Amino acid sequence: MSDNQHYDYDVLVIGAGPGGYVAAIRAAQLGQKAAVVEKGNIGGVCLNIGCIPTKAIIHQAEIYRGRSKLAAMGVAVDDSGFKYENVFAASRKAAETLSKGVSYLLKKNGIDVIAGTARIVSNHEATVVGSDAGVSRTVSAKAIIIATGSRPKAIPGLEFDGKRILSSDDALMLKELPRRALIVGGGVIGVEFAHIMNAFGTETHIVEMMERLLPSVDGEATAVITRAFTKRGIKIYTSSKITSHNINGDSIDVAIDGPGDSRINISVDKIFVMTGRTPNSENLDLEKLSVGMSNGFIKTGDYCQTSVPSIYAIGDVAMASSPLPMLAHTASAAGESAAEHIAGHKPQTACIDPLSVPAVVYCEPQIASFGLTEEQAAAQGIPFTKAAFPFRACGKAVAVDTFDGMVKVMADPATKKIIGAHIVGAGASEMIHELMLAYSANLGTTVIAEMIHAHPTLSEAVMEAARAIDGRATHI
Repeated sequence: MSDNQHYDYDVLVIGAGPGGYVAAIRAAQLGQKAAVVEKGNIGGVCLNIGCIPTKAIIHQAEIYRGRSKLAAMGVAVDDSGFKYENVFAASRKAAETLSKGVSYLLKKNGIDVIAGTARIVSNHEATVVGSDAGVSRTVSAKAIIIATGSRPKAIPGLEFDGKRILSSDDALMLKELPRRALIVGGGVIGVEFAHIMNAFGTETHIVEMMERLLPSVDGEATAVITRAFTKRGIKIYTSSKITSHNINGDSIDVAIDGPGDSRINISVDKIFVMTGRTPNSENLDLEKLSVGMSNGFIKTGDYCQTSVPSIYAIGDVAMASSPLPMLAHTASAAGESAAEHIAGHKPQTACIDPLSVPAVVYCEPQIASFGLTEEQAAAQGIPFTKAAFPFRACGKAVAVDTFDGMVKVMADPATKKIIGAHIVGAGASEMIHELMLAYSANLGTTVIAEMIHAHPTLSEAVMEAARAIDGRATHI
């Protein structure tokens, strides 16, 4: 089919996750006729078995952990009737509510939703096998956006069985938590689930091959989390790996080799493998079209275009020239960029700057960050001035009993422009955006330092950290 022929759609999006549905909506806003192909539930992994249900469970975990604070006020709490199944049900309700909301938005914007599995058969065509009765149809489009996302990555010797060795997807669908759990992988997903399980009373162990939890996060921020987790009784084994596991009745006996010749043997009920994700690209037939690939990821250039100009890729399945974090908001931003480019509009930037993408770990205390870590700046020889303001010196943090945390700012010594920021503590995921706005606007820390902040607020810690860059913090 040549570009001069009629197409069914201007834009065909494969996948209705946070990248795909946002791309389709943006295309429709720009006057493009758009359709979305989805084989599962509208909203993708993030909404159905990722970000949203996880955060719903974390919210309830914090309520449950709050029992101790009620007891300190003299309130007797009888939790004998607690059922984790109710927590699970609430998380599913949140996911289903938002999935229906996204379906409404697609309908509102005149976007066709095609239920089924797509396979790309030419530069402008995809064959869709329907979810009902396996009916097949061919759909044509001026441009195709691939937004098929990713799935949990298995590791050799610890393949998922859905019963004893589970993925993060499996973990979210549990109606009852195990009494003892071993989490393999101390990255973002592993740390969040460790927080959840410990909060609900599960004996929790984390094994991480690197020297510390959250290896990609700033070291000082990670140290706060490690102290908090250790205080809560979470067992952390870093520079370690599982060397054997054997099912013994209802238990799994695990051998963990640590630094040097150390070995620890533990028994757990379930093992959760949370060592990353792998792209969903294998059933699209992209190799036949000479679309550039690398280890299952689809290579993309400016505006998320692949080596075939009419085919774009966004989100977890894509590999940009500068590696981007596999996050829902990254996918959404990429989807908007691709849709605007297809419609003939020029997006603000050709490529997303990975340093401008905020990342959050939703444990307690939270971690939110963007830009360079101290370790990255040092390794690249980039000069910086840093300042950290502890939550213990913030009036609001003391008043509401959220002592653990800090605001850390890194700035260029000459211009005071921010090159990285890391917040650990309550509300970190919301507070980070003040610093991000300054970063995006190319403003120095002096602007934040001189801006009047309401008292008492946690955001005063941001102001104090900005002032500390100039050695003028008031409360430390």
